[in-house]
Amino acid sequence: VQLQASGGGLVQAGGSLRLSCAASGRTFRDYSMGWFRQAPGKYREFVAAISSSDDSTYYADSMKGRFTISRDKDKNTVYLQMSSLKPEDTAVYFCAVDFSEVITAIAADYELWGQGTLVTVSS
Repeated sequence: VQLQASGGGLVQAGGSLRLSCAASGRTFRDYSMGWFRQAPGKYREFVAAISSSDDSTYYADSMKGRFTISRDKDKNTVYLQMSSLKPEDTAVYFCAVDFSEVITAIAADYELWGQGTLVTVSS
């Protein structure tokens, strides 16, 4: 059972990237999933989450309007579409699974984590 994040890379400020997180080993359609990020020297911070029950979403304030989380339950994959990227968005982005239907922004509530994908935004 694992999560594999991909899609990171180098992008100029104002650009866009789409991250993917593919789950394998079991279905995660019944669980909430989230994205977090960690910049060098900083704590891991919440980015966005999506519920399993009705695909409702929740975003950190600084990501609202710029980032969109979505999921394809048939593909067992969650996405993070990022636009209007800023240099301060540079970080390693992690996907995670919370084995419940409740959306949460608390990292400790997530039981399974992917390995992370690096996003670098140049000015």
